[in-house]
Amino acid sequence: MVRRLVLIMVGAVLGAVTALTVISGIKPSNTAQAAGVGTYRQLSIFGDIFERVRASYVTEPEEEELIESAINGMLTSLDPHSSYLNAKDFSDMRVQTRGEFGGLGIEVTMENELVKVVSPIEDTPAANAGVLAGDLISKIDGEDIRGITLQQAVEKMRGEINTPIVLTIVREGADKPLDITIIRDVIKVRSVRWRIEDEDIGFIDINAFNEQTFQGLETAIDRIKEQVPEDQLKGYIVDLRLNPGGLLDQAISVSDTFLDRGLIVSTRGRNPEETRRHAARAGDLTGGKPLIVLINGGSASASEIVAGALQDHKRATVVGTRSFGKGSVQTIIPLGSNGALRLTTALYYTPADRSIQGKGIEPDIRIDQPLPEELVGRVQARGESQLKGHIVGNEEDDKGSGSIAYVPPDPKDDVQLVYAKDLLKGTKTDEAFPPDPEKAVPTQN
Repeated sequence: MVRRLVLIMVGAVLGAVTALTVISGIKPSNTAQAAGVGTYRQLSIFGDIFERVRASYVTEPEEEELIESAINGMLTSLDPHSSYLNAKDFSDMRVQTRGEFGGLGIEVTMENELVKVVSPIEDTPAANAGVLAGDLISKIDGEDIRGITLQQAVEKMRGEINTPIVLTIVREGADKPLDITIIRDVIKVRSVRWRIEDEDIGFIDINAFNEQTFQGLETAIDRIKEQVPEDQLKGYIVDLRLNPGGLLDQAISVSDTFLDRGLIVSTRGRNPEETRRHAARAGDLTGGKPLIVLINGGSASASEIVAGALQDHKRATVVGTRSFGKGSVQTIIPLGSNGALRLTTALYYTPADRSIQGKGIEPDIRIDQPLPEELVGRVQARGESQLKGHIVGNEEDDKGSGSIAYVPPDPKDDVQLVYAKDLLKGTKTDEAFPPDPEKAVPTQN
């Protein structure tokens, strides 16, 4: 199985977005105070400086870039996750959160200035047209791609559905390059992958929280049940490692999948009336089967909501290392044709009223994943608490948040996964597994 390393879905930008996102047409709070005279005086100074830079700088500056940089300077002075999205960035973000786009259906990376196909996605235009794993794309619609970035190549392959594109493919064993014509179609990002481990354990890898995630999780659970009889299924492992987060409503739905009742998460903004509480509905889709959640330093935001909710309710045992520690909510405020404002508007709290901002989720069972020799010294622990200008959480301590974010590409080398399987099979024991629901921290709906 290909892990999430440097793969890009053609048609979507899948960067490390550690933003717990709510998309809204939010209006300024009624309690906000009007700007004072001093504020407008400062804005006048800004206008004066802008005019002097525009008129006198040694080379003629791009005015739009100047203004955009000024806006971002204001927002990044607040915290690392507030920012301005220009029209293109906003469009890319919407593609990412929708989890579907007009494209080809291939996972790609860069190799020797060519785009290498890591894997064609089953039953997509690329797979149906005969694109194979290992193929090297040298031209797109007749244009050589040497000298452009992977992202630029991805953008060229994106497009409206039902439009054609010609890929020139260099394939091992072929006498000459192949021209393959593909008709773009709607591609759904695979935010959930699953497989059967050791014939009796359901493994579910959730790599992002987009609009397709809950649907993908339901499908994964159904397929696992179809392949493993209920009396033989020992339980589920939900892998949230390297999952940078995404949509708040999807984190709530994923948590609800495994819970029968109780609070999932609360969010609290600047004013008391902005507090929101989200509770589980009746019905655990797994039928209460044993559950283990894997986390590491790459588990952020929405991932931490899920891990925290299942941990507080003693529904799952959390295994791995401390999570990233991003406990803030960003609201996306559209600005018409001018893009959007991404603004931190709230902090979230687990059912036990824990703020993980700058602290992270501490696993019930800490299992460190060794780094391969070639990565020792190159890969460092990272977390929210290390970000300059981050909001200091009310439970943040000297330990900070985060840990090494590494998952081996070969499951046989994955000591966290192996440990989780041993717990489910009973070949290893720990007082934290299975968790005791009677010891769950009391919560209110």
